[in-house]
Amino acid sequence: MATVVIVDDAELFREALKAAFVREGFDVVADAGSGVKAIDIAREHQPDLVMLDLLMPGMSGLEVVGAIMKASPKSRVVLLTSSESADDLLAAVKAGVSGYLTKDTPLPRLVAAMEDVLEGGAAVSPDMVGKLFAALRDLLRHHGLTAARSPELTGRELEILTLVGAGKTSREIADELFISENTVRNHVRNILDKLRLKSRFEAVTWAHREGLIEIR
Repeated sequence: MATVVIVDDAELFREALKAAFVREGFDVVADAGSGVKAIDIAREHQPDLVMLDLLMPGMSGLEVVGAIMKASPKSRVVLLTSSESADDLLAAVKAGVSGYLTKDTPLPRLVAAMEDVLEGGAAVSPDMVGKLFAALRDLLRHHGLTAARSPELTGRELEILTLVGAGKTSREIADELFISENTVRNHVRNILDKLRLKSRFEAVTWAHREGLIEIR
């Protein structure tokens, strides 16, 4: 059972999210209303997942991200926020978060996204995907980052990359393609191995730059 820490200064939201995740089978080991407390909790519990609000009193969410990663290196951090700023999103990705989801994300999608993150994937709200990849395209172009040339991606792999680029979770992709979630994750791992890249974000950005898929 995955261990989770929930961090948000709004107690009502925090308690509602905690109750929902417990019902879904997660082990919510603690919750916190401030970044400082969250860092101490992460150090003590070494949770699998930390769900963190971006706008926190005292310390910004991004400052807390860095401190949590030092205190609990194996924890995956997901920002759950009301900010739809492309600058905030890119800063969060650079800080090393595994997900950036808006607070209006429906619970079933939120749960599926957290399962992806725990499996080593990443999660971004669908309405933020276009902003993220636009920013990443500029960043990759600026640094001259390229992937392996002439990778032999299959039609199925390109199909999955397109759906990842649309912001879909592994569960949603599996339902759409009538395959299992494990099969989706295996395809994603194969894609990253072929392209010699580290993340879904980079893989989709590469495929778009090569004209293989469209990002809207």
